[in-house]
Amino acid sequence: MDHRMKTISHGWTVTAYIFLIIFTLITVLPVLWMLYSSFKPMGEIMMHPLRLPSAPTLANYRKAFEYGNLVVSFLNSVFYSGISTVSTVLLALGAGFALTKFGYKSSKVYFGFFTLGLLITVNSVITPLFIMETSTGLYNTRLGVVLPYIAFGLPMAILLSTSYIRGIPDALIEAAVIDGADYVQIFWKIILIVSTPVMATMAILTFLGNWNEFLMVFTLTSGDNMRSLPVSINSFAGRLNEDYGLQFAALVVGTVPMFILYLVAHESVIKGFGEGALKE
Repeated sequence: MDHRMKTISHGWTVTAYIFLIIFTLITVLPVLWMLYSSFKPMGEIMMHPLRLPSAPTLANYRKAFEYGNLVVSFLNSVFYSGISTVSTVLLALGAGFALTKFGYKSSKVYFGFFTLGLLITVNSVITPLFIMETSTGLYNTRLGVVLPYIAFGLPMAILLSTSYIRGIPDALIEAAVIDGADYVQIFWKIILIVSTPVMATMAILTFLGNWNEFLMVFTLTSGDNMRSLPVSINSFAGRLNEDYGLQFAALVVGTVPMFILYLVAHESVIKGFGEGALKE
């Protein structure tokens, strides 16, 4: 019986590894194809789409930066994602602190309203958001992009921060109060330090989400100097533009920073989720 169970277990393990290998290949191979194709001229891509470049060239990248305004778009993406991520993390930690440690009876109601935001999609509110920003003068401004980013990032961030901060011992807060610290001091000197794992998780998820966002920037801005990287990359894919090497180069510029960020910080994401679950 034990031998049979071990055989079945071994079979499931092998099957799981096969599926994981297939999934990895499906995910990684298109990215590798995009990467090496970005170093090929248009003619070679059309004649031999799957072959490695015979004479790698950086011409596609030079053209992409020259004609696509990618430097400005890259800096805009860094600004939009960076400012909104810092703001979202701080506001979410403050909300989580208030909802779990202030002892208000209405905390559950407010928490429910915050988490309802997870059900709201950008597509469902983009039209009223456009009208509102146009009427208030926020259209085609950086503030008009950052504010919606913060609003859409808060529900998930508050869910994570609340789950984590709830597990912080109340005795730690009470001891600080006895020592004369007010809630603002407790937040900056205790909550932020103790919540480092979940802060890293919120920051990475929020930054990656904002970096990849397309619809809001496309709708709420009109000038080239306000565009983010995904919107600028989209301009390379028009019907009148069939230079695939140029498109691949632009896609690599937008994709590589995300890969680097995730490879550097993926352990922090896993740790933040894991510790939050344990504290629950």
